Amino acid sequence: MMNALLVLLVLALMGAADTFYYHEWKLRLPKTPTARDELRLHAARDFAYAIVFGSLAWSTWNGIMIWPLACVLLFEIVVTLTDFIEEDRTRKLPAGERVMHAVMGITYGVFLSLLFPYAVRWGRLSSGFGAANYGVLSWILTLFAAGVFTSGLRDLIASNNVATRASRGLAGKSVVES
Repeated sequence: MMNALLVLLVLALMGAADTFYYHEWKLRLPKTPTARDELRLHAARDFAYAIVFGSLAWSTWNGIMIWPLACVLLFEIVVTLTDFIEEDRTRKLPAGERVMHAVMGITYGVFLSLLFPYAVRWGRLSSGFGAANYGVLSWILTLFAAGVFTSGLRDLIASNNVATRASRGLAGKSVVES
């Protein structure tokens, strides 16, 4: 399980870099009028990752409980694919961001392939959650869970602010300017 969680940690680091560099600094998505739907997709994905990071850090999903985890993991895939379409519809992605997204998709596939044998094993156990502890890695994933949850809230709020500014004819202006 450690290998799966280490790959998940690499994915988390890439996601944080993508968010801070491309979404926040370079492209300023939270202030972009056409980014409302993209920000909402990012928020939905962030909340899914908060569940994945936080739960896998400390627990196993046993028996029938493996199905909700599978649904969260599948939900992330659907949201990501929808986000790709939304990005292509609303903006031109910088080449580096496009490459980052491709590498993140591959990394997610590696994570899923490493997680799969454990999920099969957990599915054969009595239903419920089992305790797990991966030492420092559990704490790091917990911090990432809190961070991605906060990022999801920020994206959700930003999507509402962008929609409000656009409806008032203030699209593209900062709150200070308006």
